[in-house]
Amino acid sequence: MTERSTPDDAATRAADHDDEAPHPDLEDLEAPADTSADEDGAPAEERRAFWQGDTPTEPMPIVERLRHTPYRLSRPAEQLPVIDTEEQAAVEAMDFALRLGELMLRSGAAASRVEASVIAVGAAAGLRRLDVDITLQSLHMQCVLRGGKTVTRLRVVQGARHDFARLDAIHQLVDEIVAHGWDAARAHRQLRELRTRPRTWSQDVVLVSTGVLVGAVTMMLGAGWVAVLVAAASGMTVHRLTRFLGRHGYPEFYQMAFGAFVATSIAWIAYALGVNTPVPVSGSDFAFMVAGGIVILLPGRATAAAVEDVISGYQVTGAGRILAVILNTSGLTVGVGGALTATLTLTDLLGRDFVSPEVLDLRSFVSPGPATFIGAFILGMSAAINAQARKRLIVPIGLLCMTGVAISRLVTETFGLGITIASGAAAVVIGVVGRLLASRFHSTAMTFLVPASFGLLPGLAIFRGLYEMVSA
Repeated sequence: MTERSTPDDAATRAADHDDEAPHPDLEDLEAPADTSADEDGAPAEERRAFWQGDTPTEPMPIVERLRHTPYRLSRPAEQLPVIDTEEQAAVEAMDFALRLGELMLRSGAAASRVEASVIAVGAAAGLRRLDVDITLQSLHMQCVLRGGKTVTRLRVVQGARHDFARLDAIHQLVDEIVAHGWDAARAHRQLRELRTRPRTWSQDVVLVSTGVLVGAVTMMLGAGWVAVLVAAASGMTVHRLTRFLGRHGYPEFYQMAFGAFVATSIAWIAYALGVNTPVPVSGSDFAFMVAGGIVILLPGRATAAAVEDVISGYQVTGAGRILAVILNTSGLTVGVGGALTATLTLTDLLGRDFVSPEVLDLRSFVSPGPATFIGAFILGMSAAINAQARKRLIVPIGLLCMTGVAISRLVTETFGLGITIASGAAAVVIGVVGRLLASRFHSTAMTFLVPASFGLLPGLAIFRGLYEMVSA
């Protein structure tokens, strides 16, 4: 199934129209206009134009498809030379565009962003009529040359590893190509450097930031300092375990399930120690630690890309991403649900109460305002590091996350509205401000929106629903 189809091929229609050699310019193959007039003197063509629809879709001039994209002001380059090397020049430009699009998909870009970048490069290289079809695992391009010959190229995307800093660098490369023109040697060299460039943050830094992220979530919710430390250690443990499973070929579903089970089990062990020893860990802290562990496992980046694809008209790619998100979230549900069932059983055998019902009413932040805002700022920066954002964007993303949390808290505590409306208002603010910041820093909006949305704590509702399911 293709998402961008062209029902009629210009070269085929040319052969049907005239048995002789095809005309060198496809645009001149249109049927001559009917200039006959009716009895009132009105041309017949005007009458038909009122009733008839548009002509069948042809390969669109690619510059027209750059409207409403960051490259809409790009001007078409000179056409490819009409010599024996025209096909080779087109193949070289298409191969570069495919490699660039593949790298974008592997780095976590949405299909709409990939198509805009690929078309912008094609326009700068002189490709006039081009079709681009993007799915979750492949890119397909077809170009019609001036002589009527069709050139088709395909590239398969193997795996994905989110890297927002690399996406920003690709965005800047496309801007440079559009602004300064197509230089094949320079473009290939720059793309090769982007493909081999080390990631912005090392695995050790990402490991520490994961622990800080989980600790920040529990601090925002009002957990004690012991629970914050336990949650941070749990987050780093889960991060290492899931990476270990991934290196050994386990699907992401099992990584999610195992990670959620381990995070919930560690939280229960800390709670059990708090009940039987002087360690200050309460039932509330247990809930907060589990919620923090869920936040780092949620596929937030994939969800954002899936929604953007569907909204932008890439239903096939969006549906594939959404299916992957649902499957991975199911693994998360299985892991947390299994751990809760096991820990509830152990708690009953020990004759202890697990978590009081009022603890599960996680409708607002329990911690004081300053602690909540500091935790949100730290959370945003940690999430940005996990997403491999550029270093200069870490602080702005943290401030954006803190702004979203402040809006959510203002709506719930000042106006007395529910958490759903508060989260919606905060999401709108994050979306608008995030896009403005992305334009200011020459970045993609997703680089700001995804890490900043972690402050809305989507893991709370999941934990509450699972607890009610297994304890019913």
